[in-house]
Amino acid sequence: MATVTLYRPVGEAELVLIRQADMQAFPPRLPEQPIFYPVLNEEYASEIARNWNAKRNNPPVGYVTRFQVNAAYVSRYPVQTVGRSYQQEYWVPAEELPDFNAQIVGEIEVIAEYHGDKAEAPVK
Repeated sequence: MATVTLYRPVGEAELVLIRQADMQAFPPRLPEQPIFYPVLNEEYASEIARNWNAKRNNPPVGYVTRFQVNAAYVSRYPVQTVGRSYQQEYWVPAEELPDFNAQIVGEIEVIAEYHGDKAEAPVK
């Protein structure tokens, strides 16, 4: 099966729920979150984790996760460019997240973390 590498910037609360799922699934969206948006590259995920999660969440920390997903499955979603050309993501309706999670191959891994205005700190 062919896979695609995707990334997801998350805060502390979401990472706790991912860990509770044994790094195998993303948690359900909150009512005010109708879309799950995995991003297509690490640069964009890091930008969100650093500039949004690490500055606006409590505690002020942001993480970048990386995971593999079935390429045939994810191809059903059009790529959305939401700003600059590298700022690309998929928009997965919240009600489809359980199906999306079932298409994750292997574990979700944390590859970077950001604290406030501090530089990236290696996780492993």
